[in-house]
Amino acid sequence: MVKRLNPDEDLDELIRSLNTAAREADDTPPSAPSAAVADDPAPVDPRGTARWPLPPTEPEGDEWLRRLLAEARRRFSTDLLLVVGAPPSIRIDGRLESVDNTPLSPGGTEMLCAALVPPERRESAGRRGSADFSFRLGGHGRFRCNVHRERGRWAAAVRLFPEEPPDLESLHLPADLARFAERHYGLILVTGPTGCGKTTTLAALIRRILQQRRVHLVTIEDPVEYEHEHGESIVEHVEIGRDAGSFAGALRSVLRQDPDVLLIGEMRDPESIGIALTAAETGHLVLSTLHTGDAPQTIHRILDSHPASQVDALRAQLASSLAGIVSQQLLPRADGRGRVPAVEVMTLTPGMRNLIRRGKIEQLRSQMSLERSTGAIDLDESLSTLVRNGWVDFEEARARARAPEDFGKWPGRPGGPGHKK
Repeated sequence: MVKRLNPDEDLDELIRSLNTAAREADDTPPSAPSAAVADDPAPVDPRGTARWPLPPTEPEGDEWLRRLLAEARRRFSTDLLLVVGAPPSIRIDGRLESVDNTPLSPGGTEMLCAALVPPERRESAGRRGSADFSFRLGGHGRFRCNVHRERGRWAAAVRLFPEEPPDLESLHLPADLARFAERHYGLILVTGPTGCGKTTTLAALIRRILQQRRVHLVTIEDPVEYEHEHGESIVEHVEIGRDAGSFAGALRSVLRQDPDVLLIGEMRDPESIGIALTAAETGHLVLSTLHTGDAPQTIHRILDSHPASQVDALRAQLASSLAGIVSQQLLPRADGRGRVPAVEVMTLTPGMRNLIRRGKIEQLRSQMSLERSTGAIDLDESLSTLVRNGWVDFEEARARARAPEDFGKWPGRPGGPGHKK
């Protein structure tokens, strides 16, 4: 309890009193396993040794974590968030919901993070203040986890994956997307904001490839997310930090391993982008992701990642190796039962390759509208289809449209041709 001070007492004494009270406060949630409040973070060691060592895993922390993951799985959530001062929370259909009403204490959150981090990642997590990894928990499925520091305490975000990779139909993706699975070479990029389902779409494409033909598939990810079975193919999963030091290093190595299909979790730097393009040029099918909003942005992002002196050569390489770009967003369903993707698809044609080679990137969208027979799909067209089929509310779709002022001007729609007042 903070002691009462006379007005004459100085500010330093008041601050010391408040700090003492804060340290003595016991904010461990009564419904959670008991745990000591975490100490202040260890001082930074310039020699690179562990700065924030995690405590040993405790049985009660492991059991608490299993209960939370089981509840997240039971409620069909996509993510579990563990942050000091907030209750354990899960994301369902894009919305956050609390698992219970008890905020997590620093000690309780540290206990959960200690239960999450595998032994081989503890030293790295303590040194860097963060760790990315994936794991499988018996009876609860597969998860991807990021454990990190915030405000001097530990926190975690856990992504839940289905037991097996989904198929294109169950994701309500356009049927024309299956054409990409039939390709034997070229670069296919799936783009969009964080949490829009890029990894899931790639997993569905990979599943279709493995169903259609026998291939040697190598995935390079940080960490590995969906696991694919061999079946009649040969599947290798390379994890950055465990099996290779970097994406570029893993890519250089994998090209000597006789792959047919490469899945790259993300093209993160100019070197990995260059190696991926070279692999696509030399007879491999390469699939990867980028955090961009549409096809023109994706191409600009790749070009902008390299020095100006290399841009002309890079445009030529893109024009010859790029097979297609899928840009997607997730929208809440009108009936409140989940989310559904709106997808823009650009399949490269000779006309589009010529525009890329000449640097006329801004003309790609108009070229897409002229080549619908190739499987090209405009985002606004995809949104319109979702509205017409009753999947998504009109206003929700219009808010995501490229041209919201023109969205919905189809026959029978208010403001559209043929509408009767």
